[in-house]
Amino acid sequence: MASEQPEDHRFQAKVTAESHFSWLRTRLSLERTMMSWVRTSVALIGFGFTIVQFFERFGQMEGVGEAIRPGAPRYFGLTLIAAGSLALVVSVWQYWAGVRYLWRPDFRPIAGVRERPPDIPFQTPIFAVAVFVGAIGIFAFVSVFTRLF
Repeated sequence: MASEQPEDHRFQAKVTAESHFSWLRTRLSLERTMMSWVRTSVALIGFGFTIVQFFERFGQMEGVGEAIRPGAPRYFGLTLIAAGSLALVVSVWQYWAGVRYLWRPDFRPIAGVRERPPDIPFQTPIFAVAVFVGAIGIFAFVSVFTRLF
């Protein structure tokens, strides 16, 4: 047989300085990707809320004609807010899966630790920011949907 390794291992990780720094670069890449998703979600949620508010105020101005479809900006804004919130949920799930993968027992020696630190995703600032932005997205969706503001 050409390979004597167990079937569940595709490769063998060697503990070297190069592999440790590669692990760190991969970990930081996950953080950058998560930050990009948070920025995208903030933009979608903010644009959605702004579109709804702008067109509601615009319709109340003097000299402005009646809109052909008065509910369209509200539905479009709700769609943008929902898309931003959904993108955030998917990105948090993807981030968490990536972090769990990097903390598998095969990679712990490369990471420089013997045991996985507890609750890794909750210890990063970007995860806390993502949860906060998600709460804002839910609040914005509910407030626009129920016409709270």
